[in-house]
Amino acid sequence: MKLVLAYSGGLDTSYCAKYLSKEKGYEVHAVSVNTGGFSVEEITNIKEKALELGATSYTSIDAVQTFYDKVVKYLIFGNVLKNNTYPLSVSAERIVQAIEIVKHAKKIGAKYIAHGSTGAGNDQVRFDMIFQIIAPEIEIITPIRDHTLSREAEIAYLKENGVVYPWEKAKYSINKGLWGTSVGGEETLTSEKPLPDSAYPSQLQEKNPVTIKLTFEKGELLAIDGQKDTPVNNITKLNALASTYAIGRDIHVGDTIIGIKGRVGFEAPAPLIIIKAHHLLEKHTLSKWQQFQKEQQGNFYGMLLHEGNYLDEVMRNIEAFLTDTQRNVSGDVFVGLYPFQFRLNGISSRHDLMNASFGSYGEINKEWTADDAKGFIKILSNAGKIYNHVNNNND
Repeated sequence: MKLVLAYSGGLDTSYCAKYLSKEKGYEVHAVSVNTGGFSVEEITNIKEKALELGATSYTSIDAVQTFYDKVVKYLIFGNVLKNNTYPLSVSAERIVQAIEIVKHAKKIGAKYIAHGSTGAGNDQVRFDMIFQIIAPEIEIITPIRDHTLSREAEIAYLKENGVVYPWEKAKYSINKGLWGTSVGGEETLTSEKPLPDSAYPSQLQEKNPVTIKLTFEKGELLAIDGQKDTPVNNITKLNALASTYAIGRDIHVGDTIIGIKGRVGFEAPAPLIIIKAHHLLEKHTLSKWQQFQKEQQGNFYGMLLHEGNYLDEVMRNIEAFLTDTQRNVSGDVFVGLYPFQFRLNGISSRHDLMNASFGSYGEINKEWTADDAKGFIKILSNAGKIYNHVNNNND
């Protein structure tokens, strides 16, 4: 009985590897999907642990570029920040991971897929929805959720079976990926406490301000300070640079898919800088109504993605719309980096609509007369005049 296990090397998936192979007799094929969070050394350690726990095989799938092409690119195009705060660092990854796991299961002919999600979080929804939509013929196995296992029960079972790893719970849970790092701790379980500076993976190292130039071409970040590279590499480089200033820290409060409120810290220097810089460039290069419609569609795209609805065809429709809006979103954005913050200084673009010769805001009109302006304003006020006349409402 071939079973593919979404395996991270943590306690929950380690329990699943041992339990499903030893107690249930599955031929467990452990799979981890790298969306930017694993180093080569970490992948090697995860493989060794999976095989020690009874997995028949271990496969690491590199999906960093896929993650950018299929998801991150559109989060940038849509300036997506969940609740105006969170760049969907972790939730966006889960979709790609689930799809890659299904592909691997089909490739090796597995009839079962397992994951270590509990029954209280978002990931169970994201994984199960993708699995059921793409491969309804494959049965989903979830021991942690089904048996409502506690951390202590999992550790006890593993010890009974000769698996003695240092399972002491870290004070803070860290989940790192290309598009940011989530940080959870006891402070995020309640509403009033902030995370201490020490909880974040990156600490302040650089105190001298610096100005950098980000070059976008049709909405994609193609160069930093004139040095061209792939968008994925530029995201990685910007993360490395901005994290030395301890930029990109915040706490997101939102509604989980299952209906409860959740709170999580995150560190996402590159995503926040890129989204804000990209948005500024759009303010200069897009029309008023393009910006309005983009805001609606971007928010909708982020919500559907967060809640696991990535495979709904409306997502492809929104992606087509967002891509089309980027035709003129090209130019340079100048960003100042400072300890714990960044500032958008300005832009330079051949598509800058402020460069038009029609006039300068608040200064001089060149393409219309004073009488033109008066007539325009008079007609523009007609609707208000009629309403007030009919309703005699001047309050």
